[in-house]
Amino acid sequence: MIKSPEELSLMAESGKLLAAVFAHVDSYNLIGMSTMQINDIVDHFIVHELHARPASKGQYGYAYALNASPNNVVCHGMPSHTDILQNGDIVNFDITLEKNGFIADSSKTYMVGEVSPAAKKLVQITYEAMWKGIRAVRPGARLGDIGHAIERHARLHGYSVVRDYCGHGIGREMHEQPDVLHWGKPKTGQTLKEGMVFTIEPMLNQGSYYVHTEHDGWTVVTDDGKLSAQFEHTVAVTRTGVKVLTLRDEEK
Repeated sequence: MIKSPEELSLMAESGKLLAAVFAHVDSYNLIGMSTMQINDIVDHFIVHELHARPASKGQYGYAYALNASPNNVVCHGMPSHTDILQNGDIVNFDITLEKNGFIADSSKTYMVGEVSPAAKKLVQITYEAMWKGIRAVRPGARLGDIGHAIERHARLHGYSVVRDYCGHGIGREMHEQPDVLHWGKPKTGQTLKEGMVFTIEPMLNQGSYYVHTEHDGWTVVTDDGKLSAQFEHTVAVTRTGVKVLTLRDEEK
């Protein structure tokens, strides 16, 4: 669970490469593109430009380089040739990358063209909620502090936090301990220690937090059909606080 300085350096390299993947996606006008087109662009860029591996391919039998989750899809949406992004959509791309044996995991919700004020607010508050959780990370803090910070911000703005999915430890494996819940009580849960690496990836819904998985066995949608948004970073607990390993250029 605790990563050595050498392991953290390798994880930081994977995170830096993954940030470059999102920068590449940023360069495209998504209107009219299929989610499979984005998947293929990401797959090619990771393999042929970054000389790394899309870590989600083959994980648990999954066949693609990313999850594409538009509008009321909460997470684990599969890319499709027929799922065409339209002006006004929001879509989360969840991408993982492995380099030198270590995996980085990050996601970003994109606003396609001109989105409604309600959708824009959901995306903004979800992003802020992730950062509330990240800023709670430091040695001696507790996992419950992270979840509490996220849930408090979400509820303050009238949103619910999905409870069926959580952040997770990460390293040589995609999913390691600990589980990182996006709700909770402060000063509860596992104590954070220097060298721990995990994801923080809250999913916020406009309506209730109830979700269900569709018949494909992967795609998770809101029960009430309302919008959902998500952001995710891989973070490391440092001696003095936190380092975001997947930080993108526009966030520095």
